[in-house]
Amino acid sequence: MMNCSNCGAQLPDDAQFCYKCGTPAGQGSARQQAAGNGGAGQSGGGAASQKSAPVIAPTGATSLKCPNCGAPISPKFGEMVITCEYCGTGVTLGADGWTNIQKQTMLDLKVSTVDQVNAIITPLMDKGLLHRHLHEDSTQEEMSLSYIPYWIVSVSARTTVVATNQAAQLGQTATTAALMGVILGGMGGGFGGGGRGGGFGGRRAVDNLPGIGIIGALGGAFALSNFMAFGMGMGGYGGGMRKSEQMDANYNFPVVALKALLEYQPKDYAFNLEGRQLFDVAKIPKGAKVLNGDISEDAAKSQAKTLVDQLQSEKAHAKYHMIQQIHTDSDIGDVELLHAPVWFARYDHKGKKIVLVIDANSGGIINSIGL
Repeated sequence: MMNCSNCGAQLPDDAQFCYKCGTPAGQGSARQQAAGNGGAGQSGGGAASQKSAPVIAPTGATSLKCPNCGAPISPKFGEMVITCEYCGTGVTLGADGWTNIQKQTMLDLKVSTVDQVNAIITPLMDKGLLHRHLHEDSTQEEMSLSYIPYWIVSVSARTTVVATNQAAQLGQTATTAALMGVILGGMGGGFGGGGRGGGFGGRRAVDNLPGIGIIGALGGAFALSNFMAFGMGMGGYGGGMRKSEQMDANYNFPVVALKALLEYQPKDYAFNLEGRQLFDVAKIPKGAKVLNGDISEDAAKSQAKTLVDQLQSEKAHAKYHMIQQIHTDSDIGDVELLHAPVWFARYDHKGKKIVLVIDANSGGIINSIGL
């Protein structure tokens, strides 16, 4: 007897292929060879793991063979990311044709039961006075576990922000307000005094013409409004109050590889990649689906750049009071295909749809709609 080099199953001495995963007997799998070279299972992934894979079938092919076990693969219309159902090897459609996915990993399933999922969902849905008993009062329409393909795109972002110095602005605003008070008093007194002393012969004339005091106040207010407009304009955008800051960040950004799930695309969520391992179809629990994808690696890179730019902008606006200019440069690095176990929970609450997307590895909320 001998063991399969890919999945470890016991095989007869004369076996040509593993009956369980399809790997040729006596040969290591492509993924195991990659692991031996320090490839997909590590966070960095050097240049060797990013070499272009050979084309195994042309772009328009309606059938091809798995590059690892030789099993037949028949792409459905629109599919661009396919996992071999026999050995778990991934293939993807690019500009040059079908190629083997060089870095293919998975996360362990830790939130494995419906009770564990409900323990996460119930306090989340019932949070706050307005949502008390929301979980209990809602009708569950779906509770399913699937392994979703995500392109993990390494992105280095450098964001330059030109913003107003908030502390300096507040200080000038306080100073301006104090000066306004002085000017208001002076303007009112000046106009009133002028009326009393010069134009109308002293106090008795003013007593007989109270409207002159009003004119003085209105004149002071007019001067005050002009000063406010001038002061606010100069203070808000004065050269000395502007500052330039640099915001640098590195992301392993997940881009869902399914157009049907774009509604649930993570915006600011990071999977726990430290615990990931090489993809092994034998570790997928019975009943869980491994979904194929229809978003290419190149499309995922472009989308990751766009989403990281948006995320950097949101972080900058949360950090700085007034932003006058903002620009982000992003560099795209390594890309891998991650199969993440995900629970989809869908509810109806009086006609309102509530959807929760839960990371079945960490228990985190990837996305929520309707809460």
